[in-house]
Order: sequence, then structure tokens, then C-alpha cells
Amino acid sequence: MSARTQAPSLSAAPFLTTWFAILDSDDAHRILDLISDDFSFSILFSTGGDAGTDFHGGRAEMEGYLAQREVGVRTHHPLSATAVGQDELYLGEVRRSGVPEATFVASARLDDDGKVRRLLIGRSPAVLFT
Repeated sequence: MSARTQAPSLSAAPFLTTWFAILDSDDAHRILDLISDDFSFSILFSTGGDAGTDFHGGRAEMEGYLAQREVGVRTHHPLSATAVGQDELYLGEVRRSGVPEATFVASARLDDDGKVRRLLIGRSPAVLFT
């Protein structure tokens, strides 16, 4: 396997790697334990064409986002990831029942306790990296 096709180092963005693993589990609500008191986020969720939703806000809005998700249908798979200081960047693929459905990018800024303060995720089926 060449360097270009090797799986990314999961330690390159340990927080986001953990975040997506929990999100894909049966206990996705556990991600609420990973957010700081001043947490804010935006998830720009496109399903293609002109359709898209911006989920955003703080803890209460994240709880609402989690409640509306299709549990056990979509999974997140890393393509590349990196961290610089308290910032992590993650490029991944969303799969539905194992079939690539969309690409997403995620960025997180962590606090001194290792909890996420800011989270920005963009998702689109328009460009697949695999």
C-alpha cells in the first residue's frame, strides 16, 4: 500500500476520531460529555442540489441535532486528519450501509481540558474523495 492509499493515522486528530466513533455508536448522546460550557457549533448538511440544512447553536441545539439523526444508518470514515495545537481538522466520508454517500470536513477547537469549544462540519454528496 503506498503512502497515498494508507489509512490515516487516527492519532492525528484524536478528539475528532473519538467524536465520530461515539457518534456512530448506539450511545451517540455521550458526545455531550465532550463539549465545553461555552460550546458552539454549525453543521452544514447538504443532501445534494439546493437542499441543505444548517444545524447550529450550543448544547441544547446539539441535543436537538442528535435527536433527529438516523441512528445506525450512516457511519463516518476518516480519509485524513491532523492537529495543530488545540485545533483539529478531519476529512472523512459518510457511508450509508457501507456505500459512500458524501464527503465531510470537520474542524474543532479544544479547550485546555480537552473538550470541544467550537465545531464546524460541512457535508456534501457533490464531491467524493474516493
